[in-house]
Amino acid sequence: MNGDPLVEVEDLTVSFGAIEAVRGVSLAVSPGECVAIVGESGSGKSVTARSLIGLTGEGATVGAARLRVGGQDALAFGERQWRQVRGTGIGYVLQDALVSLDPLRPVGREIAETLRLHRAVPRAEIDGRVIELLREVGVPEPELRAGQYPHELSGGLRQRALIASAIACDPELLIADEPTTALDVTVQAQILRLLDERRRAGTALLLISHDLAVVARLADRVLVMKDGTVVEEGPTGRVLTAPSHPYTRALLAAIPGEHSRGTRLSATSGHVRPEPRRAPGEVVIEARGLVKDFRGRRAVDEVSFELRAGETLGLVGESGSGKTTVARLVLGLLESDGGQALVEGRTWGEMTARQRREARRHVQVVYQDPLSSFDPRFNVRRILDEALMVGGVPRAERRDQALLLLDQVGLDGGVLERRPRQLSGGQRQRVAIARALAPRPRVLVCDEPVSALDVSVQAQVLDLLADLQAELGMAYLFVSHHLGVVHHVSDRVVVLKEGRVVETGDVGQIFTAPRADYTRELLAAIPRLDRPSEQAGTAHLVPAARPRPTTEAIQ
Repeated sequence: MNGDPLVEVEDLTVSFGAIEAVRGVSLAVSPGECVAIVGESGSGKSVTARSLIGLTGEGATVGAARLRVGGQDALAFGERQWRQVRGTGIGYVLQDALVSLDPLRPVGREIAETLRLHRAVPRAEIDGRVIELLREVGVPEPELRAGQYPHELSGGLRQRALIASAIACDPELLIADEPTTALDVTVQAQILRLLDERRRAGTALLLISHDLAVVARLADRVLVMKDGTVVEEGPTGRVLTAPSHPYTRALLAAIPGEHSRGTRLSATSGHVRPEPRRAPGEVVIEARGLVKDFRGRRAVDEVSFELRAGETLGLVGESGSGKTTVARLVLGLLESDGGQALVEGRTWGEMTARQRREARRHVQVVYQDPLSSFDPRFNVRRILDEALMVGGVPRAERRDQALLLLDQVGLDGGVLERRPRQLSGGQRQRVAIARALAPRPRVLVCDEPVSALDVSVQAQVLDLLADLQAELGMAYLFVSHHLGVVHHVSDRVVVLKEGRVVETGDVGQIFTAPRADYTRELLAAIPRLDRPSEQAGTAHLVPAARPRPTTEAIQ
């Protein structure tokens, strides 16, 4: 760490009308330093970050005793000065990468626009620099991907393209708001190395994340936020190994993994072992040699597995491995080019229209990108009302049932009249889960169902899914890049690579004695942060890839 802070904030307050979203926040980030802000969805993390680049939005009132960016008084900035700062002085990786790219132009053109606007390189060199940036953030076949539109890319590839755009002009300060949310562990490790290399080269990094293992890997200092205020702050080693605030201890205790199997995660329910799961029942979903081609490229190649009533089957692999495509084939949303997907013994093609409607009621899905799965004209009340109607709930009972569903996923009735874009990413994901649960399905296909959630809300949702499975015997096809979550929830695991099954087996065998080299590579790439002892209130951190004088306690 050297030089004066690139950003200094003292007693920051941000209000939206009568709602005070942030109050009394102070922080500074210097060249070569990484400061992390952690906390629940709605705690004020992202609002704090956006205030540093003048993007708090219409209706926001920002105040501070001091707000300096690059040595200048940012409280006096007009929009023109903010535009000059963004991109060159400060790069910003948005939280919701899946919908942040322009759907009407190739990703290469979006990155090129940043270079052109700020004249970062000569015009003749822009195309080459775009390819170089995509390669730098780990995009395979960058020449091909630069010409593709966002909808043609997986979530992980879109996230990497967004990061490439943010670092295009080599900013002095990089604000990364959940930069690895949509990434599998191997690509996440690559992005973390990239961010750490930039920090080593002198870039200041402000990291917003709900993944405490990622924070442990990168951050020098941590601020823990709750309800718009900082409840704890200090060197990463101290905060994550000897937290002083009960809220920080609750966040650490909610992290899923091997240690948490068979226990409840959420602090509200305590760490009590739930009722044993039912023995798996009859086969409810079966994949027989599924094949799917896209433009001559085989995305799914002879994939077979069974899912039984009452069990959870984890489907893991890198971004682009075919996980989501397999899920869509199982749901009948894509037509296979070979093989069969059977629901309770019948293929989708064998069913009549009425039978398909009934089957879809019993096979629900939680999508990776909740915002795109909602009608933007509908508020939450109407979203849930439609789902409850499909589930056969009488009109007079639907509001009460909607409130119950919201309570189950950690939301209150205040969101009923709000539209999807008025919700945070975590709130949208919880509404999506509530909608999927409304018809009381027999099978739930979960495509990254907790990827947008902070650890405490994630814990509530995972506990909820466990309760519903124990009560109703539901089966889950659980698609996720978060291997800690998969380890916590799954009975069996299927590992995919380049559309093929490389390994399948009991969750214990896969995670402790994997047979395939690829599975071992996935497990080795996981950033690790073990849960603190409930008695001592301390955590054990796996040493980060780089030494940090401020975090000797990690060693």
